[in-house]
Amino acid sequence: MLEKIKRVIKYILYGIPTEHILKCNVVVSQSTKKLLGKNILITGGGRGLGFYIAQKCILEGANVVIVGRNEDVLKTASKELKCRYIAFDLSNISNISKMLNEAINMLDGRIDCLVNNAGISLHEKSMMEVTLETFDKQLDINLKAPYFLTQNFIKHCIDVHNKKASVVFVSSERGLYCDEIPYGLIKAAINSLTRGIARRHVRNGIRVNAIAPGITESDMTIADRTKNMACEYNCGGRFFLPEEVAETAAFILSDEANCINGEIIACDQGNYLRCDW
Repeated sequence: MLEKIKRVIKYILYGIPTEHILKCNVVVSQSTKKLLGKNILITGGGRGLGFYIAQKCILEGANVVIVGRNEDVLKTASKELKCRYIAFDLSNISNISKMLNEAINMLDGRIDCLVNNAGISLHEKSMMEVTLETFDKQLDINLKAPYFLTQNFIKHCIDVHNKKASVVFVSSERGLYCDEIPYGLIKAAINSLTRGIARRHVRNGIRVNAIAPGITESDMTIADRTKNMACEYNCGGRFFLPEEVAETAAFILSDEANCINGEIIACDQGNYLRCDW
C-alpha cells in the first residue's frame, strides 16, 4: 500500500514516468586458481545462480558436483560446465546422507566445500495467501534440506580430518529484514543457522558463511538481462547478475577468506539497509 501511495504522489508531482532502460555490464575477476584442487558440492547447480557459482568454481580450479531435481537440466549444465551431477530431490530429507555419500565417492572420498544454493519461492504477496502445503514445501527445500545436508557434511569433514572445509548458504536480502511470508522467514532462519554453527565448528577447520543476494536474474525472478535491468525500488537502481554474486561465493569458499566466518554477506549494494518501510 505504501508503494502505491508513493507512486500516486510521484505521478501528481512529476507526471507519467518515462521508462528507464538499463543494461548491466559487470566486472568478473580473472582466474587465479584460488580453488585449485578443492572438491565442491553445489545444490541447485543446474541453472540460475547455482550454475554460475559452479562455473566460477570450476574456472578457479575446483572439482564440482552439481545437484538438482531435473535430470535433463543437469545433463545440459554438466556438459557445458564439464562436471558431474546427481539427480536428487532435496525434499527427500531421509535420503540426503545417501546423496552426500554418492557425491563423496564421485569426488574421490573427500568434499571440501558445500554450497547450499537450492531453493524455491512461491511468491506469496502476504501471509493471507500462505497455506499449510505451500509453507511446508518451502520449509522442506529451503531449510530442512540444507540443515541436514550441512549436518552430514560437517560429520564427513570431522571423520576425514578435513581442516580446510567451508560451507556457504545462499540466503537472501529478505532474510535481513522483517517478513511475513515463508521465503523471507526461512532465509532469516538460514542466517541464524549460519551464525549458530560457524563459531562452534571453526576449531574443526570448518568455516560457515552466507551470501544474501538482492533480486538476481534467474528463472525464479522478474530480472531479465535481455530486456531491462532497471529496478526503481533497489537503492542502486538495478537488478543483479548471477556472475557478480558468484564472484563473492567463490572468494568466501577460498582459503583467501580464511579469516571470514559466521558472516552474512549482502550482495545487494546495501539495499537491505533501507528504512523507508
